Amino acid sequence: MRAFHSNWTKPFFSKHIGKYYIEDFELLTTILSALKWQECNGDIQMITDEVGAAYYKALGIEKIWNLGIDDSLESKMDGSIDPSTFWAAGKLYALEKQQTPCVMIDTDFIIWKPIEKELLKHELTVIHREDLQEDVYPGPEHLVVRENYTYPQKWDWSLEACNTAFAFFKDPAFKDYYVNESIRFMKGVAGEDPLIYMVFAEQRLLAMCAEEKNIDIYSFSNTKDLFHSKQEMFTHIWGYKRYIRSSPIVRENFCKRCITRIKNDFPMYYPLLYRIDSLIPYLKDDR
Repeated sequence: MRAFHSNWTKPFFSKHIGKYYIEDFELLTTILSALKWQECNGDIQMITDEVGAAYYKALGIEKIWNLGIDDSLESKMDGSIDPSTFWAAGKLYALEKQQTPCVMIDTDFIIWKPIEKELLKHELTVIHREDLQEDVYPGPEHLVVRENYTYPQKWDWSLEACNTAFAFFKDPAFKDYYVNESIRFMKGVAGEDPLIYMVFAEQRLLAMCAEEKNIDIYSFSNTKDLFHSKQEMFTHIWGYKRYIRSSPIVRENFCKRCITRIKNDFPMYYPLLYRIDSLIPYLKDDR
């Protein structure tokens, strides 16, 4: 099963001045995400821009993706897309060029077990559905779009959104329809809220497109089971990042746990960690 990570670096520079970097804990989840996917399920590639590719190569971790790094993402992007509002647009443009079946995985998401056989039973798979909280998924009357943009009439706005930290696409026509509608929406937006517009383009819109095209959505989990102790299929640290950043102790413990897992499961890649300056403090006791 072919999968891809993506990293569009332009959103970083819309908030930061200086050299590009990725935080220590997300570098570690990126490494584990790529290596665990290969161990359990198949091939994986990183699709990024020239800045991202240069950064990974400077760290010496480009080999964690067995299909290598594609640095052409910037050439695929539309210049009218605002990187501060649509900070995850890069993954949709990366998906646009993928052949199906394919899996789209965020770099903060790790699949720990084989799932290929289950994926192939379904046309569309996501990790879980999301409730339509008004502050995150407001109705169309609260979304500011340009005069030339119109929503498809058949869209059902009552459907739960899809979390796309992990998403499997089997049908090429549907994959193309979803990407085209997402890009059309991003180009049609006149508002600037970096939460509601991005999650609509990426997650809520997917559910409505699937229902319109009679594509069944299979999900591995649900919001009640996400943090259950018996949940062993995946790790997604999106909602945990603020906590990690807020506590040096939590951050250190998390990074050390990831490093131990890399050392135990992928010893041939463990020496690469010593090339990454931000990880050295966690490696001092591990010589």
